[in-house]
Amino acid sequence: MVGPSSTAVQLESTLTCPVCGYAKRELMPTDACQFFYECERCKTLLRPKPGDCCVFCSYGSVKCPPVQQQRGCPGCGA
Repeated sequence: MVGPSSTAVQLESTLTCPVCGYAKRELMPTDACQFFYECERCKTLLRPKPGDCCVFCSYGSVKCPPVQQQRGCPGCGA
């Protein structure tokens, strides 16, 4: 049974390029950090901001699944 404080983990996030503003909905990995993402429009290689574990936590509309579940990110210790 699901308690009132639990929420479903979202697996999709919209990544927005800080350089050109292009946004694209992407599926997030549940078992790894995504450290790099290339913007389809301007080809900028996005990397996590200091203190963030992945590009979804830095540039996404939704934080990565491990952070949503308050488990930290597997493999990177964040």
